[in-house]
Amino acid sequence: MAPAISILDLAPIASGSSARESFRASVEIARAAERSGYRRVWYAEHHNMSSIASSATSVVIGYVAAHTETIRLGAGGIMLPNHSPLVIAEQFGTLATMYPDRIDLGLGRAPGSDQNTMLALRRDNASADSFPQDVLELQGYLTGHSRIPGVQAVPRADSVVPLYILGSSLFGAQLAAQLGLPYAFASHFAPDALHQAVEIYRQLFRPSEQLAEPYVMAGVNVLAAETREAAEEQRDRAYRARTRSMITRQNPGLNLTDAELDEFLASPQGAQLAGMVRYTAAGTPDEVRDYLTSFAESVKADELIIAHHAQLVADRVRSVELTGAAMAAPVNM
Repeated sequence: MAPAISILDLAPIASGSSARESFRASVEIARAAERSGYRRVWYAEHHNMSSIASSATSVVIGYVAAHTETIRLGAGGIMLPNHSPLVIAEQFGTLATMYPDRIDLGLGRAPGSDQNTMLALRRDNASADSFPQDVLELQGYLTGHSRIPGVQAVPRADSVVPLYILGSSLFGAQLAAQLGLPYAFASHFAPDALHQAVEIYRQLFRPSEQLAEPYVMAGVNVLAAETREAAEEQRDRAYRARTRSMITRQNPGLNLTDAELDEFLASPQGAQLAGMVRYTAAGTPDEVRDYLTSFAESVKADELIIAHHAQLVADRVRSVELTGAAMAAPVNM
């Protein structure tokens, strides 16, 4: 049985573009996902990154929800140590009240930022230590069983907002299992512990009111096009753009040519960056389907959360459509 497919929209701000154009692109992506059979679209919380527009994650979710009809939308994820659980419960209770049965809440404990930005967020290095307790506090607000006497999250939606634990290490796997929550592994950029984490999650899973059996989501990168050559060209452009963003973040004003970026990517240091996106499918729809099916089987994933990386919005939308159609099509035996 083919896994469900969903999207992690990284809300990129392309070079020479604007955040407003990024939000419009996110609407196009979500609409394409809606008509192409995807289950959900998620947005991630990042701060102080000029190339990512989803820092105010709940606001982006609300904007896209207002321009779509049925697809589920959510955070993949909210970095909970950056916030009070009450404030997040209020935000997502509001979203779920406005858009019933369409809102997800994925939670992570990473800062989603650098050290200085952590300080600007009023967060310190110990903030992540209370993550398990903060998840339980948040869950209490969302279910109407507050753990803080006399404090309720208002509004609270009629239907409970489902929680997901995000991670790229064994910690998240153990926590998700202990709490009986779905587990989403960030294998689209941190692949090393994927199989071990999923195995631990399944072994330790305890049923909960939200979830009776383990549910695994795994991240994977996709660039689908009509021809393999077009997909590989899009992949190369995406790798260059990602590398340029990472290098110039540490060295503002540095202007690297494509040739210099390719030379860096061919170096040992560049190979480490390439290893971060080990799980990437680039090719025709059939090739992408074969890769995704094999990848899902290798980790026994119930759902794949796909990051479509083409630089041009039209190419990204087309990748969404081609992948959706390929994953929905029957396989000839």
